[in-house]
Amino acid sequence: MQVAVDRKDTIFYPDPSRIIARFLFTDNNRASEIIRSVMEMSDEDALLALKQTLRDYSMRHRNISKIFEKHFNKIAHLILEMDMDPESFDYSRRILIGSYFTMEYSIESAAFFNPSIMEHPDQKEIGPGQLRVILSFRATGEGHISSIVFRTGVLDADGKPTLQPIGKLLEEAEHIRRHVYQKESFAHKLDEMLGVGGIIPPALIMDKLNDEFTYRELCDCIDETRKTLHLASDKEILFNQITWLASSHYELEFSLDTNISERVIYPVSLNERNEIEDARFVKFTDDNGECKYYATYTAYDGNTILPKMLETSDFYHFKVSPLHGEISVNKGMALFPRKINGKYAMLCRLDGYNNYIAFSDHLKIWREAKLLQQPKFPWEFIQIGNGGSPIETEEGWLVITHGVGPMREYVLGAALFDINHPEKEIGRLKNPLLMPNAKEREGYVPNVVYSCGSMVHNSHLIIPYAMSDYASTYATINLKELLEELKNSR
Repeated sequence: MQVAVDRKDTIFYPDPSRIIARFLFTDNNRASEIIRSVMEMSDEDALLALKQTLRDYSMRHRNISKIFEKHFNKIAHLILEMDMDPESFDYSRRILIGSYFTMEYSIESAAFFNPSIMEHPDQKEIGPGQLRVILSFRATGEGHISSIVFRTGVLDADGKPTLQPIGKLLEEAEHIRRHVYQKESFAHKLDEMLGVGGIIPPALIMDKLNDEFTYRELCDCIDETRKTLHLASDKEILFNQITWLASSHYELEFSLDTNISERVIYPVSLNERNEIEDARFVKFTDDNGECKYYATYTAYDGNTILPKMLETSDFYHFKVSPLHGEISVNKGMALFPRKINGKYAMLCRLDGYNNYIAFSDHLKIWREAKLLQQPKFPWEFIQIGNGGSPIETEEGWLVITHGVGPMREYVLGAALFDINHPEKEIGRLKNPLLMPNAKEREGYVPNVVYSCGSMVHNSHLIIPYAMSDYASTYATINLKELLEELKNSR
């Protein structure tokens, strides 16, 4: 029997008008020429140029002059090298210079896809049977740079959403704070990443650091070590990899006056400068009843991937850090929403073809995994993976899967696992739960439906999903009907 899927009419399209103001920099020589040109302008001409710029862009960004000043501060060291004091510049000249080092970037001009859905931390002022939710999306713009963005709304008793209006003044985090590192765990992750044969030993740097150190202290130590050694260019690899790893820890804080739809988690660290891929959000409940939201995602710098974790309790303040351990090497990690038998549990895909399950005493250290599922049916012969974190039901752990079959067609499936021993499969759909239809198969990557996280609301399974890596929509399924089908599919 085919489980009935109720596709909804709501579609989330990419919107090229949603923009952020990014720092623009080419090289020191060109930047110095620009600064010199602005400084040679008369006060009258400089003020006119500034007024025109503010007139054109002040309605497109929240406090654009503050952004200009921040970007001015990023190049202030060049002004010192030109034998000028940046502190002596008046405010107008500072922000005018900053405007020349600023560009607009359309964060979702190419695609708006791979969504997940979760319960909102604020459930006040809603009606009976309703639930306020947050949806996360992977937004992709020019150059295929991907970031995380959000939408929010209220589901009625039948799972139909009333979406909150979308804010237009997008904002990156107001404050970015670097992490304080523990030397022992940092050194372990470095060993996992690279092996050190043929390259100067990491101990040459690590031994100079305290048991706890900051990003700035690490960079200073690298600079000092570099000066004492005569290294060929290929021997710079270790320095670059240590800095690459260190940049992956940071915290983000958004202004309290932003709507959640205006908050953009744009790549910050070196290892995610190309993409923040496919965040799988889950509301996690600890043993003491405390709730927090985690998202596992893949950082990509154009060459190397790094599994990372994002955590928040309010969607204003976020902590970001890499996942450690031998199995933290591939895409598609998805955390269970609570501990199982005293351990954290994670779905993962070590080899790119099969589903695995892992258990750990530590949230961010994952060392061993067991094979959970292999491709079994024709529609998943190429690959099987998870479609987000497992969902706890009375019958067991419900996992939405994705399968890849002929013509590289991505479809969604479902499987059920034992509640106390989730490494044991109870049942698995023999046929896809959802396949791309005629409207969904055309897009940036044809023939793909894909989800990063579903949820249950009032006996309905809510599945948000992407349509061919271009836009997103959602569907609802009767949970009881799906669970009965899974139990009968043993």
